[in-house]
Amino acid sequence: MQRRVVMVIFEGFQLLDMAGPADVFAMAALLSGEGDYQVEVTSLREGNVRAVNGIAVAVDTPLAHVTGPIDTLVVVGGWAAMELLADRELVDGIARLAGSSRRVTSVCSGALLLAEAGLLDGMRATTHWLAADELRGRYPRVEVDSDPIYVKEGQVWTSAGVTAGIDLALALVAEDHGHALARDVACALVVYLHRPGGQSQFSVPMNALPPRSEPLRELQAFIDANPADDLSVPALARHAGMSERHFSRVFTEQSGVSPGRYVELSRADAARRLLETTDHPLERVAREAGLGTPETLYRVFRRHWRISPGDYRRRFQAKES
Repeated sequence: MQRRVVMVIFEGFQLLDMAGPADVFAMAALLSGEGDYQVEVTSLREGNVRAVNGIAVAVDTPLAHVTGPIDTLVVVGGWAAMELLADRELVDGIARLAGSSRRVTSVCSGALLLAEAGLLDGMRATTHWLAADELRGRYPRVEVDSDPIYVKEGQVWTSAGVTAGIDLALALVAEDHGHALARDVACALVVYLHRPGGQSQFSVPMNALPPRSEPLRELQAFIDANPADDLSVPALARHAGMSERHFSRVFTEQSGVSPGRYVELSRADAARRLLETTDHPLERVAREAGLGTPETLYRVFRRHWRISPGDYRRRFQAKES
């Protein structure tokens, strides 16, 4: 069975929004031995279409000449997408192709083009977190959730920004062929094993900023390297040579999070790495990550990644690769 994938690009698109999913489909076709994914790229005009990074992609067939049936329509993103919402030729062309597609998807801000075409009305959708307010403000009939990596609503899929397009494509491969092939594709491309769509698009380290102060940067490094130590505010203040009150104020001001919050984030990340790289029981993972008990470990994972530690390990443990 041939699975025709049509990707819609435009001047100033984000190259990885296209290249990431395209390579997932190409690798899946190679590894499955069936060669079933056939990827085509289209745009308003044929010829070279330049991405925001300056690299040009050759388009052989303009949008108006593309006909169905299509298995998967992929509308890529890029900040230029917001400037093209009034381009009726592009928006109407996307709507037309969607009508002859088994499933419709977007990567990053490509969700705005789907919404402009009326394809997300009454649906839950996600996009790059920086574009979420724009999507929410322009299209009140769309239920915008800026947290997940991707969202599936029937046969319409939307994903978060840039590399989340790879996760989306892996999920599509898993839906078509099963999770075993999706894992093989992820390993061949040396990317994370298939992340669940409900996992947050915000990684733990992104929640804190590097402090301006060198001693505080060194303290953050100490916290990250020693999650099982006493990392209470009094202990950290002593380590920094400050009073507790002054330390808490300066750390929060420079890091954007309180010391306690940073310690939890760091310990959560330590637990994540242990689950990925060891077979330790959850009791030991919790202890070595400084979280104390499996119950605390569970609560932290549900809070930050919307997934249990056991499910996380089954999906991401390195030995599966």
